[in-house]
Amino acid sequence: MPNTAAKSPFPVFDGHNDTLLKLEIEAIKGQERSFFERSDKGHVDRVRAEEAGFAGGLFAMFVPSNPEQDFAKSFDPKDPVNFRAVPQKQALDFTNRLIDRAEQIAADSGGSVVLCRTAEENRAAIEADRLAISLHIEGAEAIDTNFYALEDLHRRGLRSLGPVWSRENVFGYGVPMACPSTPDIGPGLSDAGRDLVRACNRLGILLDVSHLNEKGFWDLARITDRPIVASHSNVHAICASSRNLTDRQLDAIKESDGLVGINFHVAFLRPDGRFSRDTSLDVMADHAAYLVDRLGEDNVALGSDFDGCMVPRDLGDVTGLGRLMETFEARGFTAGLLEKIAWRNWIAALDKATS
Repeated sequence: MPNTAAKSPFPVFDGHNDTLLKLEIEAIKGQERSFFERSDKGHVDRVRAEEAGFAGGLFAMFVPSNPEQDFAKSFDPKDPVNFRAVPQKQALDFTNRLIDRAEQIAADSGGSVVLCRTAEENRAAIEADRLAISLHIEGAEAIDTNFYALEDLHRRGLRSLGPVWSRENVFGYGVPMACPSTPDIGPGLSDAGRDLVRACNRLGILLDVSHLNEKGFWDLARITDRPIVASHSNVHAICASSRNLTDRQLDAIKESDGLVGINFHVAFLRPDGRFSRDTSLDVMADHAAYLVDRLGEDNVALGSDFDGCMVPRDLGDVTGLGRLMETFEARGFTAGLLEKIAWRNWIAALDKATS
């Protein structure tokens, strides 16, 4: 891992990280650490975030099937223990614990970290050099089919939701993490999943299609009245992982005036789909350039998957964001485009999806 921070020239609002889960799992294992102290564990803490120009983002609340699995080191897509179902009450209890953790971080920050419920609150936090946390659910196992839990979690600040993770639930079917593979795997949204889309539209909760299979994607696209957003996905034409988006899906996202956040996980970047830290930042620029060309400058952002994936060695952790921006700049991205990708496009997407 590089030893020196490379600060981004613009604040970075990240569309997806698993930092709350990382901190919670460490606490469960008796290894709790402060978010406010610099650490060599994980990808994000408050000190490294400040060094990097990391301004916040969508902090995911994911309930793992297997709490022992470390996605940042390795992942066995064939081991069923990593994909077993999680009961709704268990998932809701765990999700509320993650919200408690986010609230405690904000309370302990002396005002330097804020929980944000609107695009304007996120924008104001970024402009005031405060870390903005917006709450996101990755996989809706915590939600009951009557949506009482959805209403309660919305009151607690939930503003973004992915109906599935890479496992089947009552709402739909998630894609496995397989390469080479098509995302056209399994059935579409269930009746409950269709109702969930409508409920999120009504409440102003952003819907995230990352992890959703292709039939589910098209079901959601037909129902939603908001832009389609993939918070942390890449280009299937470059890396043929089932987790990535086909050209036809990208075209639908563009037509909806939606957004794609570039995922930093090496196996979703590399054409060979391998888990290898020796992955060039140039391949990240390949995905970024393809997305800008296909979607336009206003519809591409970052969705790192920090603390939930294996990132390239030359990125290392959040402190490598400046190096990533340098790579994009060397590819010919203008300062105006870099600023959009870094944060402005996400704020615009949240405004369109949640207002």
